[in-house]
Amino acid sequence: MKKQKNQKEVSGFLKGVEVIGNRLPHPAMIFFILCVVVVIASHFVSLYGEPITYFDAKAGEQVTKSAKSLLNGEGLSYIFNSAVTNFTSFAPLGTVLVAMLGVGVCEWTGLFNTGLRKALLNANSKLLTPIVVFAGIMSNVASDAGYIVVVPLGAIIFGLAGRHPLAGLAAAFAGVSGGFSANLILGTTDPLLTNITNEALNAAQINMSIPVTSNMYFLQVSTIFLTIVGTFVTDKIVEPNLGGYKFEATEEEASDVSSLESKGIRNAMVALAIYVVVMAFLMVPDTSPFRALDEATGKMTLNDFLHNGLILGMMLIFLIPGLVYGATVGKIKNSHDLVAAMTSAMKSMGGYLVLAFFASQFIAYFGETNLGAIISYKGAEFLKNAGIGGFPLIVIFILFTGFINLFMGSASAKWAIMAPIFVPMLLELGFTPALTQVAYRIGDSSTNIISPLMSYFAMIVVFMQKYDEESGLGTLISMMLPYSIAFLIFWTALMGVFFLFNLPIGLGGTIFM
Repeated sequence: MKKQKNQKEVSGFLKGVEVIGNRLPHPAMIFFILCVVVVIASHFVSLYGEPITYFDAKAGEQVTKSAKSLLNGEGLSYIFNSAVTNFTSFAPLGTVLVAMLGVGVCEWTGLFNTGLRKALLNANSKLLTPIVVFAGIMSNVASDAGYIVVVPLGAIIFGLAGRHPLAGLAAAFAGVSGGFSANLILGTTDPLLTNITNEALNAAQINMSIPVTSNMYFLQVSTIFLTIVGTFVTDKIVEPNLGGYKFEATEEEASDVSSLESKGIRNAMVALAIYVVVMAFLMVPDTSPFRALDEATGKMTLNDFLHNGLILGMMLIFLIPGLVYGATVGKIKNSHDLVAAMTSAMKSMGGYLVLAFFASQFIAYFGETNLGAIISYKGAEFLKNAGIGGFPLIVIFILFTGFINLFMGSASAKWAIMAPIFVPMLLELGFTPALTQVAYRIGDSSTNIISPLMSYFAMIVVFMQKYDEESGLGTLISMMLPYSIAFLIFWTALMGVFFLFNLPIGLGGTIFM
């Protein structure tokens, strides 16, 4: 595809955000500057700040933390000794590279292009937005896989349908990350946060617990609700502000799908179906190889596979159909062609690797210095002592969580600090732990899409630059800010409806005691 420049300029407040953001240095250098800021700030906070003591509900023990300086001998040693480990252990790095091996085969052989052409030949492009947002929200059942699969696909689908590809990327990113907690079924986040909530109750010597399904009803309604909100923001705010973006299709892209290409798609779908059946056999039965005993529940679960093994599964779900399609249409004739397809995908990841190096150092420094934990704890203590009650307190708690999420990306790490404070506090006011947990999830999800500390943020910038080389952090934040604001406002309003009518928020989850 040959891209043409935007036909109109973005204007107004979002244009201001974009201009200011893009006048900053390259995103990689921004993370380098932030590293320097953290290093300096850690030194002064370590000198003049007071230690914090709290019960860490994730570790299950009392913890005392103080800021660690990275300007003393020990800190400088950490900077040098951990640089490689920080980079290689950066969560999205391996995930992205492994998944791209499979995705690259689908792209190189033409399966993506042909499949989307066939699917979109007579499709109404306006229906694409809710489909993309909904797919993004539902993808969180597979943990972080949506970032690697749904986000770039959203851009491709919009582009081939004659719409702005960055609007498709934004819609997908909003669903995957902004709606991370919502889903129609339980995901890996549910047991993770519920266990922390119950540990916080135990630490406070409160003889009660909540089931993993205690937020299920509210999150199911939220899935539909956020799909509607995300669709409105995409179609009425984000895409009009992006301006025109037209593709000059190649002869291949403009042509109808040939009989050979149709045969390739059929063969690829048969291969995919066989793979899905095999994976179901490995996952579904209680005695299946991918299930392991969860000591907390005493049940055989897929938690380990969903956290660690799913990415290889996602690679194969693209690699196998891509290989079969390529072999059918004659694009892949031997092993050299297959490796060439994978190599092509890796070549496009060079910019991401540079960006990931500096982003990984910044996130590691923030964790090592304890600045994120200190900000979370001090803010929680301030809110606890503010003397506010009722639903306004829930609203402030949601907003506070969204703000803290800008400084501490891990949902479980934040909740481990905040749950021992807020769960007993709100319980004293008559609010159930299930309500406190779901309110936390609203705030935590809504600001993921504007937080550079979110581990996949740098990767989204790289995806975006495929369609606009001049775009940067400012472009991404200006695109995602309307989603973040809308999700915070309308998701909180939805909570208000549940609150007003005292509706059950889950199986075993109520609002009031």
